[in-house]
Amino acid sequence: MKSIHTLIPDIYALIQRKDGWFDEQLADQLGRDVSQRLRNQLGDASTRGGSLRLSQMGPRCPKALWYSVRHPELAAPLPPWAEIKYSFGHTIEALAIALAKGAGHEVTGEQDELVLDGIVGHRDCVVDGCVVDVKSASSISFQKFKDKSFEKADTFGYLDQLDGYVVASRNDPLVRNKDQGYILAIDKQLGHMVLYEHTVRPDLIRTRIKYYKDVIGQDVPPPCSCRVIPQGASGNMQLDIKAGYSPFKNCCFPLLRTFLYSNGPVHLTKVVRLPDVPEITRFKSVDTKQV
Repeated sequence: MKSIHTLIPDIYALIQRKDGWFDEQLADQLGRDVSQRLRNQLGDASTRGGSLRLSQMGPRCPKALWYSVRHPELAAPLPPWAEIKYSFGHTIEALAIALAKGAGHEVTGEQDELVLDGIVGHRDCVVDGCVVDVKSASSISFQKFKDKSFEKADTFGYLDQLDGYVVASRNDPLVRNKDQGYILAIDKQLGHMVLYEHTVRPDLIRTRIKYYKDVIGQDVPPPCSCRVIPQGASGNMQLDIKAGYSPFKNCCFPLLRTFLYSNGPVHLTKVVRLPDVPEITRFKSVDTKQV
């Protein structure tokens, strides 16, 4: 029987084979998986209401969280290039699961709905009896999985998400490992893979769920906790990377101003010196030559 601990060498060995292992059945499965993921991402979002999800159990600004559930219609739309970037991630992640199947590993429970303390989520899959979440990452982020330092730099709460999936799977007979979950990380720039083992924290995730339920139960939004940092020595203040990704950053900072630098947008909460780069008012008005 295959083991989760040989998953990556087995995938690498599979890729090097030239015996037609990527057959019609596997290709059809991959095509359907990619299609479904892209429909979920790019399909009609007008009927999607706000709710707490297991995929969003990482540390969050309580004010942004409140707006995401109570007023999801106020979310800022993603710029088109970000949507395209995320579609790359969905495709890479679907490919990784197909390769695990092709390498002869037991892959079950794909996209099964899970419920933990009333919060719904969908895990990626179960490989060899272990809950696995698949993530694509830049080379810099990938290195944190590789050197085992990711728990100290889990900016977007991937491990909290994994905690939720494993704890919610406790009574699932497909899941034989009840204490560890795994992130299969793929370097989307270089194609390298690493399997990151995580010991589950059931008390932490259940405490987080209770707190988030209390937050969204309030009648008015709680104070913002987004992190603001200096932008160089100009006196300008900007949102940090995590806060800058929040689709509800304008709810936290109604006077927020966004400027398009060569390495991407910068969101300023305080402008002392006006940047000598274009200011974004709406993403659709951005000169694509500058992107």
